[in-house]
Amino acid sequence: MDEPRTLTVDGVALTLVVERKRVKNLNARLRGSTISLSVPYHATRSEIDAAIPDLARTLLRRARARQINGEEDALALARRVAARFPQPPEVHGVAFVTTQRSQWGSYSPSSRTIRLNAVLRPMPRWVLEAVVAHELAHAFHLDHSEAFRTLLQRVCPGTDRADAFLAGVSWLAGNWERLHPVERALLHRPGEEPD
Repeated sequence: MDEPRTLTVDGVALTLVVERKRVKNLNARLRGSTISLSVPYHATRSEIDAAIPDLARTLLRRARARQINGEEDALALARRVAARFPQPPEVHGVAFVTTQRSQWGSYSPSSRTIRLNAVLRPMPRWVLEAVVAHELAHAFHLDHSEAFRTLLQRVCPGTDRADAFLAGVSWLAGNWERLHPVERALLHRPGEEPD
């Protein structure tokens, strides 16, 4: 086993413990602020060092998602939104996931679970409410028909505002690198590190 070392990834201080084992691939676990890394005997130090930042980011992202999922707040919010429907759909769970790339959320009538894109976690509550209402409205209308829009507006009148907000977020995320550095600097708050 190599000596434990400290590293900082995305502003989070972590302790790294590397152990060489009879494994085929790098295997990593995060417990608290310690990453335990099992590596094959043949792996070089430079190969290990090159893989660590991405592994650490993945582990941190998953840990954040689990932490948020453990909170009852999102489930309570979803149940309050569901109660606004004429025939409230049941909600047994809410999960913030990092695997949804092309949609903000989904609702599974069979498991009665709402899956939300993890990007929504820090967004304003009214945006989260609108996404939850949108997904629950699909329990009644699978499409985005006029009946769907009418129901959605009835249970969540702020949905158009949230749609516009999310469209802006999506546009900015997709165009950030194309913006001139001066334009990017204008979008940063004082005290934040620009890219």
